[in-house]
Amino acid sequence: MTAPHHVIVGGSAAGVAAALAMRRNGFEGRITLVEAASEEPYERPPLSKSFIDLDAPRRILPPSTYVEEDIDLLLGMPVAALDVDRKVVRLPDGEGLGADAVLVATGVNARRLGVPGEYLEHVLVLRGLADARALAARLDVGGPWVIVGGGFIGLEAAAVARGRGIDVTVVEAMPVPLAGVLGPALAAHVQRMHEREGVRILGGRTVTEFVGEREVEKVVLDDGSVLDAATVLVGCGVEPNDELARDAGVYCNGGIVADRHGRTSVPWIWAAGDVATFVSPFTGRRQRIEHWDVANRLGTVTGANMVGVPAVNTDAPYFWSDQYGHRLQMYGRHQPGDQFVVRPGVTTAQFVAFWVRDGRVTAAAAIDSPKELRATKPLIEGRVPVMASDLIDPAVSLRALGRVASSTKPDRDGA
Repeated sequence: MTAPHHVIVGGSAAGVAAALAMRRNGFEGRITLVEAASEEPYERPPLSKSFIDLDAPRRILPPSTYVEEDIDLLLGMPVAALDVDRKVVRLPDGEGLGADAVLVATGVNARRLGVPGEYLEHVLVLRGLADARALAARLDVGGPWVIVGGGFIGLEAAAVARGRGIDVTVVEAMPVPLAGVLGPALAAHVQRMHEREGVRILGGRTVTEFVGEREVEKVVLDDGSVLDAATVLVGCGVEPNDELARDAGVYCNGGIVADRHGRTSVPWIWAAGDVATFVSPFTGRRQRIEHWDVANRLGTVTGANMVGVPAVNTDAPYFWSDQYGHRLQMYGRHQPGDQFVVRPGVTTAQFVAFWVRDGRVTAAAAIDSPKELRATKPLIEGRVPVMASDLIDPAVSLRALGRVASSTKPDRDGA
């Protein structure tokens, strides 16, 4: 009998994790990972955090691992189509890869604004290595920079640019950047940190036009004000790169709709990572969570399920962000109405913040307190009762509270 062949479309964190999970779970068939870019799969989070080492980006796996695990890499090879009837992955040159199962892990694309002038030179986005290299080159040119969108990518880039002494203005549609993710109190803290470093943040504003002959020179806002700009970074969110799946008849709604195992509406096709929506056990709603750690875990789960080993992800969502030498980290997801309490750290710059609902921790975030934050993970995942007074008391061990939670961690199901 011919050995089964699994094809992974997309050299993302999820795609690579799935390939490894297949091997770790005893799959002895062929694995082919097809990546449109010419670089070996690399880690994307560092791109916006430093803009250094771009000639040799941090690889997800050493090249030797693909050889050792017998994973075939096809680089610089965008997939043209998924032929469901023939079970073939179509490549641009007409060649077809027969596949017993396909995983789509194609990630997301940067969202454009749809306003005049957005394709002028030096109006840039940041999703991949080429984007990061283009932005790094603009650091040497100087300012002013206008960053459209106060999400993590925009604020991390702002911190890097300010570190080079560049004049930076952030234009954010919401009144306070990151308020939806961090809540109003913590988001205001992050905004103050940027303002102390000299970043101008214009909240509640949007862009209506970019102006220039060939290169961008000015940014026009919805209130009629005009900002000078030598470089613009547009960081206004992303769109799922789900066209391949949609064309193959897979049900998509804000991304590829997948169940908790990674299955889609077409049995031959699976999905994982930023391109896929799933029902989070921590929010109870279907969503895409665009963080490296989540993509890695979902890839691992999907790869196991593709080779017949049942698995689900029960880990709390996690992300981190580096800005001005400080590290912001967060576990879980909070909702409006959660009680917000803060546990002070050793210094005034350090703290751990908690969101509590019905006497249970739903999320926790920290600045420069990695050990303390790690201790909150079992609290969130265990969903055991805690007292807010214990959470904010530095004399009470979070690790001890977490040990109790770990012993009662439930097995959650998602749809």
